[in-house]
Amino acid sequence: MALDNIRLEVMNTVEKSVQGFIDKYLIPVEEIWQPTDLLPNLQTEEGFEGVHQIREEAKELGYDFWVVLVADMVTEEALPTYESWLMDMEGVEQHDASQGKSNSWAKWVRHWTGEENRHGDTLNKYLYLSGRVDMKEIEKTTQHLINDGFDIGTGRDPYRNFVYTSFQELATNISHKRVGQLAKRKGNKMLAKMCNIIAGDEMRHYMAYREFVKTIFEHDPSEMMLAYVDMMKKKIVMPAQFIRESGQGIAEAFENFSNAAQRLGVYTTMDYIDILKKLNDYWEIDKMRDLNDDAEKARDYLMALPDRMTRIASRIAVPQDPHTFKWVSNNGML
Repeated sequence: MALDNIRLEVMNTVEKSVQGFIDKYLIPVEEIWQPTDLLPNLQTEEGFEGVHQIREEAKELGYDFWVVLVADMVTEEALPTYESWLMDMEGVEQHDASQGKSNSWAKWVRHWTGEENRHGDTLNKYLYLSGRVDMKEIEKTTQHLINDGFDIGTGRDPYRNFVYTSFQELATNISHKRVGQLAKRKGNKMLAKMCNIIAGDEMRHYMAYREFVKTIFEHDPSEMMLAYVDMMKKKIVMPAQFIRESGQGIAEAFENFSNAAQRLGVYTTMDYIDILKKLNDYWEIDKMRDLNDDAEKARDYLMALPDRMTRIASRIAVPQDPHTFKWVSNNGML
């Protein structure tokens, strides 16, 4: 059987369990939180007091903090790109002619997107109400990011895509959680709550995607291992890798945003390495048997990779001078 056909066979097999994953890891619309649950209700007089609270508390947050919060929000707002990418995976059928309906993989992608959409919506409204950022510049950045798309090195391969989403969901969990902790330390309980609740969603999604990979390992261990090592050799790039400000070329803002996140300790090289360790442990790749020769070598490489990356990371210096972003340069915080 051809390699592509084996992947499709595995995807069709795992698809029978996807509805169970939806029930376990996603929450029905009528039960899950919505952005308005976390933001001031402007239909009431008390709501305007909440806006005043947001604006006062926002004054305590530093420059790098705003850069990271803006970039996190823009990343969440680029969901149209991510949904279209995942819908194009081999094995995801939006329209199954034989049954007259989409398969469960397509249902997962749509429901996952619906949950994720609330994150950017919440943070966007908070940033707008804070009065501390240039929303028009942020809106241009968001539109550019959607227009530019992204290339995460997975192609249409579901194995590689699920390695990426497993890694990335945990990375966003860490980032949102740390931003919430910083906000709380500055007395901003409202923003801290938003970020912590968003981080909780990301954790659920991470748990689902890592389960997809674990299930594929049970059916096609050698090819899953090779897909995993290929993604780690390329390095997992962030979904906002192409982020830019108005007037810039594609991806020109990403390094400066990444530096700000590292200076704050929101998301660092050591976090990247820690995620790799967690995935190695959860998928128990050290215990994998019945692998072909190439997959055996891939497993050995993956087991040694965290220590190798740690040695390299110790020699990397993060620039300490903040870059002036159009998003936040005119709010008096420099």
